[in-house]
Amino acid sequence: MDTDFWLRRWEQGQIGFHQSRVMPLLQKHWPGLGLPAGSRVLVPLAGKTLDVAWLAEQGHAVLAVELSPIAVGQFFEEHALKPEIRSTPLGTLYRAGPIEFLCGDIFGLDAGTLAGCAGCYDRAALIALPPELRGRYARHVYGQLPAGCRTLLLTLDYPQAEMDGPPFSVPEPEIQTLYGDRWRIERLETRDILAQEPRFAARGVSRMQTSAFRLTAS
Repeated sequence: MDTDFWLRRWEQGQIGFHQSRVMPLLQKHWPGLGLPAGSRVLVPLAGKTLDVAWLAEQGHAVLAVELSPIAVGQFFEEHALKPEIRSTPLGTLYRAGPIEFLCGDIFGLDAGTLAGCAGCYDRAALIALPPELRGRYARHVYGQLPAGCRTLLLTLDYPQAEMDGPPFSVPEPEIQTLYGDRWRIERLETRDILAQEPRFAARGVSRMQTSAFRLTAS
């Protein structure tokens, strides 16, 4: 992963990917995963998304992983939270109530950390990675999540030749290739969203869809 690219984006405030509301597809489809209250939920490449706080409000213990200390700091500042901060072998850990942010590399996560996660919410991680890293990401992160883990995965699908990522297009056949050997994959919904995303239309994209998938680890 081009860590310098993402760190620069945060340093320069180029965070057009950040949304000022909770993701509607999360609110609609998360309850269907049926995770009990208190379950630990992984949010990879979290940025400062409001979705983390929403998941905590549903009664979950949230482990968000984010590379940029600026993003992590802004999350806690904007939610008026004062986290406890400590160094760990995996990175700097910020904790406030049920929310933990690990400021470190997603590829540094170990099996012990991931084994405790009963759920995963992947809104911005898979589509942030170029093709050559998506297989490694699926093996390293999803490969170490425990049996029975349930994931809500959100993707984009558009003609990749029309725009350079990130975000990248990850069509459904690739989801099957990346996860089909271990995860049961169910597509929950697909929406046409180009009309609501003028910044992508302005870059020449002619079609854009977002899909929500429920993945269950065997």
